[in-house]
Amino acid sequence: MGYKSGFIGIVGRPNVGKSTLMNAVLEEKVAIISDKPQTTRNVIRGVYTKENAQMVFIDTPGIHKPKNKLGEYMTDSAVRTLNEVDIILFILDERADFGPGNEYILNLLKDIKTPKILVINKIDKIEPDLFKEIYESYENLGIFDEIYGVSAINGKNIEALLSKIEEMLPEGPKFFPEDTLTDQHEKFLISEIIREKTLLYLEDEIPHGIAVSIVSLSDEDDLITIKAEIYCEKKSHKGIIIGKEGRKLKGIGKSSRIEIERLFGAKVFLELWVKVRENWRENNSILKNFGYFSR
Repeated sequence: MGYKSGFIGIVGRPNVGKSTLMNAVLEEKVAIISDKPQTTRNVIRGVYTKENAQMVFIDTPGIHKPKNKLGEYMTDSAVRTLNEVDIILFILDERADFGPGNEYILNLLKDIKTPKILVINKIDKIEPDLFKEIYESYENLGIFDEIYGVSAINGKNIEALLSKIEEMLPEGPKFFPEDTLTDQHEKFLISEIIREKTLLYLEDEIPHGIAVSIVSLSDEDDLITIKAEIYCEKKSHKGIIIGKEGRKLKGIGKSSRIEIERLFGAKVFLELWVKVRENWRENNSILKNFGYFSR
């Protein structure tokens, strides 16, 4: 049998564990995670290579009803992915009801001929009787080729899922070198780390209005120097991000620096500023500057 390869799209509602699943597959963190919905904004590729196969996983933003142009971009990019991959993984968690969010995605999937695997995530939180109920209710839809229960956070059943994906993949070339984990550039990875740490420090009303821009990045004498700007939408939010006597911003900077050093294996000097751009999520030119494609 020849070499197998292909692209696997990971789709689902916000906060069901799509990024956690991809990180679990790669055994390395390439997508940021938090308990805030809609953490993933861009389509992120993670590359899993083994002796006989290469699987390119595409983590997508959670599909949701958009409230602004950023939300429209996120949902559009996730839906587009459905038609550009070899296998679709539809991720559910313990909130696996037939609500409007899941109904919308299921209706999209019905009309797509691409092989589909339903992945019921967070099985460590689901009672056996409930899992059986979820499994049977989705199996009866006749949409999915396979159904797997996994726990992305502790790695349960990930190997079994990977074996099935490999079995379903077509024969094809190696798209990336063996040591590639992601196709994202350094500035994107750094900005996402800073955004993740900012989300962890912030209150619920602010995260959706946060963006990070890398102003400069240099690597000299084994020291990576980074200057970055954290954008928010309101002056009051700027004060919250900075915190009393700058403590919150210092905490964001320190935790970001530690993770960036781990990622690149080098010392890092990180400078952060906080700036206000009112309603940037509705501004096409700002969205484009922040790396989001706008129509």
